Amino acid sequence: MLKFIAIIPARYASTRFPGKPLAMLGGKTVIQRVYEQASTILDEAWVATDDERIFAAVEQFGGCAVMTRSDHKSGTDRIEEAAEKIGTDADVIINIQGDEPFVQASQIKTLMQLFDNADTQIGTLGKRFESQEAAKNPNSPKIVTDLQGFALYFSRSVIPFVRGAASEDWFSHYPYLKHLGLYAYRREVLREVTQLPQSPLELAESLEQLRWLENGYRIRVGLTDVETVGIDTPEDLLRAEAFMNQHY
Repeated sequence: MLKFIAIIPARYASTRFPGKPLAMLGGKTVIQRVYEQASTILDEAWVATDDERIFAAVEQFGGCAVMTRSDHKSGTDRIEEAAEKIGTDADVIINIQGDEPFVQASQIKTLMQLFDNADTQIGTLGKRFESQEAAKNPNSPKIVTDLQGFALYFSRSVIPFVRGAASEDWFSHYPYLKHLGLYAYRREVLREVTQLPQSPLELAESLEQLRWLENGYRIRVGLTDVETVGIDTPEDLLRAEAFMNQHY
């Protein structure tokens, strides 16, 4: 039986919203809400941070935290350092973003089930776009998968192109899939992918997962119908408060 743990990367410095892990949401910090959501399904969860304030806040609410370097280029790199420091014996490490306070147990379970297949090296989630307009947003990456559910490509552009149809009608021709930034990696794969240099497609699209695809790693995509509210800006925090008041 595979062992899973969650590691939640959380930086204090953020261009659009400095200190967002410590922002208050419904009487608790954002990072506490993420940690508690992860703990509903996983026996072990850690926050990986480069900031003493976040570290102290996690310990204060009874969570596990580990200090990491401040110069990591991505959350994946931070998670690898954290996994080494923790000395985990987990088979699979789940990367839950520190700004996703509404991540659901069902989503984490879907990720975990992807590893029932021995061919799954990395897992992630996709959700059907609800409108053509939403699919056009370059901040919402799209996924195209093969018939076995492995990712063929991720893009900020609307893919695939539907030949012979007006662009406003594409949505009725293909089930466009939104990428949700939740990942899980087999332990040895996480170690390997963090050693890879940035790749041409990654640099072009500014999507880290393209580095893994370009180097031949296989990413299996699980499907969810659950929408969450990520927090990138102070305006997102207001939306999250409204979402919480409506659904909780």
